[in-house]
Formats: sequence, C-alpha cells, structure tokens
Amino acid sequence: MILQGLNTALSRASTIDRALAEAERSADFSAPTGLDAPLLAALLERRIANGRPSVLFVVTATSREGESLRTSLAPYLDGAEILEFPAWETLPHERLSPSAETVGRRMHAIRRMAAWKADGPRHPLVVVASVRAALQPVADNLADLEPVELAVGGRGHDLSAIALRLVDLAYARVDMVSRRGEFAVRGGILDVFPPTADHPVRVDFFGDEVEELRAFSVADQRSLPEKVERVLLAPSRELLLTEPVRQRAREMVHEFPNLSGMLEKVSEESPSRAWNRSHPHCSSASCPSRTTSPRGPRSRSSGRNGSRAEP
Repeated sequence: MILQGLNTALSRASTIDRALAEAERSADFSAPTGLDAPLLAALLERRIANGRPSVLFVVTATSREGESLRTSLAPYLDGAEILEFPAWETLPHERLSPSAETVGRRMHAIRRMAAWKADGPRHPLVVVASVRAALQPVADNLADLEPVELAVGGRGHDLSAIALRLVDLAYARVDMVSRRGEFAVRGGILDVFPPTADHPVRVDFFGDEVEELRAFSVADQRSLPEKVERVLLAPSRELLLTEPVRQRAREMVHEFPNLSGMLEKVSEESPSRAWNRSHPHCSSASCPSRTTSPRGPRSRSSGRNGSRAEP
C-alpha cells in the first residue's frame, strides 16, 4: 500500500507545517508513535522540493525502534532506498569481534551510500541507525574496500589468488563451511559463506572460468534449487590487517609497551594467510586436515575430508 498522499494532508496541520520548515537543517523531533514515519517522509519530500539532497540520516533510540521505523517508512516513500546501519553487538572493552553478519550489513550500507553519492541522487535515500551505531567510530576507508565478485561465465580467475584475497578480507579457511565468513577449497571448488547471505555458495571453476554457482545447505552440504548468477564477497571485518596496518603495529610496540602483546599479534602474518601462501593449490583430499582462522590453526577430525557434496 502506498500512502504518499497522506503526507500532503498532514502538512496542512500547523504543527506539521512548522516541523517541515526544519527540512533544510538537522533537527530533533518528538512525535507520537505512528506519526514519525509520515513526518520523516514529508521532511524528505520538502527537501527534494527545495532542491536539497534527497537523503535523510535518521537516528533512533534503539535498533528495535529503527527496525520498526524502516518497515513503517516504506509505504510513504515509494522508490526510496531505505538502509539499515546496525551497531556492533559487542562493547568496546570486550575482547570479542562483532559477527560477520553485522559487519556485512554495515559494509553493505556504507557501499550503498558511497554508490549513491558517486552516481548522483537518482532516488531518495534514507539511512536508519540507532544512537549506538551513530556514535561508533567508523574507519574512513571502508567504502574503498573492494569485495570479490564472481559471476557465472566470468573468466580470468585464479583460485589461489581468490583464497588469499578472502583471507585478507577476514574470511576463515575451514574444512567444511558452516558459518558466515568462512570458506573452503577442494580442488577446483570454492565453498564460501558471504556475511549477509542466507546460504553459502559453491563456486565450481573450470580452469580460470566460473562454470557454476550454487547455493547449498549448511546442514547436509547439498545444493539448493534456487539459481545463483552472481555472488559478492564483501569483507567480514571492518579493520583488515593489511601490511600498512601490520607495519604501524610494529612501530607502536615500543611506543605503547602496555599494549605490546596485542600489537605483536596484529603485526604477525595471520596463520590463515601463511597456510594459503604455502599451500596455494591445497584441497581437503590432498593436504593435512586443518582449520585455520585469525586466531590460529587447530586440528579437526578428517572424517569427511575429500568427499564432494552431491548436487
């Protein structure tokens, strides 16, 4: 249902009209439940009418309120792109990383905002974030991180180079993919679970060509019926341990001796990358059974190693 006509009717109310006068600048609003969505839609329409950029950054008290607002906004803004910018589910002092799914959703929002700015405002854009998400510092180069893109029929791919690139993008190499942010290589087959996908994807290479893309089930590793033409493998961590980052960590060891333990770990080459570099063509059937992750290698039973899932 499209409710855009309601915006015009609401604007006739004196209180709404005074609020719409603030469309040219940042403002705080307090509105009864149910009125926030049409008010924001009317503000965006007023901005467009006044020749201002057709974009809103909406900050809500909680992520639950943000989710409700995104659902409510859609009927009032036909053709608008409404993005979620979630907060990390971990606190700054916790020695835990946010989930790959959360990072993937944040990276998706950042890429879409960068693309909207680069391509020009062809359609209205609304970004909804909680207070916690809005206050969290964000690295200034996240929009520059190029994802790995694979499409059926694409040529010129080097599976060994793709495996190294996935490790650089903070994917963990495992024997069998079961969680987002993991990948496995078996011969000419790449199994990978993108951070925001519902299911992992099996990429079948024929030489340097992507012959087939198939979604598959985590439970039994069997292919699913839905067709996949393209997969985008975005980073599963916001701070990637690139060589400049590692070099800076080496330099900071003596500057901050109380952080030397953490900085030394950051400065070292990840076990996943070292494993992929030393075993570029390794498959589960021909190499020692290992699971590597940013925290280091660990042994795993090789009961199902070397078996290829049936389509």
